[in-house]
Amino acid sequence: MTLPNEMIRIEITQPGGPDVLQPRRVPLPTAAEGEVLIRVHAAGINRPDALQRAGQYPMRPGMNPIPGLEVAGEVVAVGVGVSTFAVGDRVCALTNGGGYAEYCTVPAGQALPIPEGLDWVQAAAIPETFFTVWANLFGLGGARAGQRVLIHGGTSGIGTTALMLCREFGIEAFATAGSAEKCAAIENLGGRAINYREEDFAPVIAEKTAGQGVDVILDIMGGSYLNGNVSALAMDGRLVMLGFLGGARANDINLLAILAKRAVVTGSLLRPRTTAEKATIAAQLHEHVWPVLASGRCLPMIDKVYPLTDANLAHAHMEAGDHIGKIVLEIG
Repeated sequence: MTLPNEMIRIEITQPGGPDVLQPRRVPLPTAAEGEVLIRVHAAGINRPDALQRAGQYPMRPGMNPIPGLEVAGEVVAVGVGVSTFAVGDRVCALTNGGGYAEYCTVPAGQALPIPEGLDWVQAAAIPETFFTVWANLFGLGGARAGQRVLIHGGTSGIGTTALMLCREFGIEAFATAGSAEKCAAIENLGGRAINYREEDFAPVIAEKTAGQGVDVILDIMGGSYLNGNVSALAMDGRLVMLGFLGGARANDINLLAILAKRAVVTGSLLRPRTTAEKATIAAQLHEHVWPVLASGRCLPMIDKVYPLTDANLAHAHMEAGDHIGKIVLEIG
């Protein structure tokens, strides 16, 4: 396969708002040992991309400075030692950065075949959210059939994914949102909606569960919700934190409530995980979730699609907070 020498990618020219995302023409990357080179047809937009753009994401040494954590496309080259994929394969992949580009290299273990029947845009909306939900709600959180969970930000990409998987695997789900339209979307996905602008979620959970609480909470708010989250937990409940939209620090925490409930407070970031850890999550998804997707269930909700060079507009749309589901960049 003849490949170009150059490509277009979106770079963060300096920390700031959406307009600091600018297209640049750069040399094509090459697949290193254990990697595949993907011609990207679509790339998902995620909250960590916006945090990185604003200079608020903890970028460790060696992390790829180009945004974009999930892609879908065609394998156009394989590195030494890769036997799981061949040139021409249709894949979606969790990247280590660099997805906002016409071509992207990815460790082979973080790529998965696109389930039958999905297009590029749908496939690009899968990896980041499905990896995150599986590793945190089902992994750290231990959610399983017959339990109750609470999902904050129920209409985000992570929220809609979590709601669909809860419905699929027999888990009762509550979710918060800030408008009637978003609450209706949550109900359509099988969840029980709580409008946080009109009512406090913790008393609602207590009422709806006869005081028992929920077994797992998937939280993107952080400090401002910590006491309410602990209040909403059942005995031996698990609070899994993914973000800090409500602040990264928490004051006046009722530690006695944590002890009294034997609560587990934990959380994780996906991007710093090792290649081996991400490959393990990919294998679990392939076993447990890929058959569901191939059957046409739990498909990602797409809110809006933008061309690659309008990545700044896509970020502005995400930060406006009105979207329901995923925002995706389409390429080529």
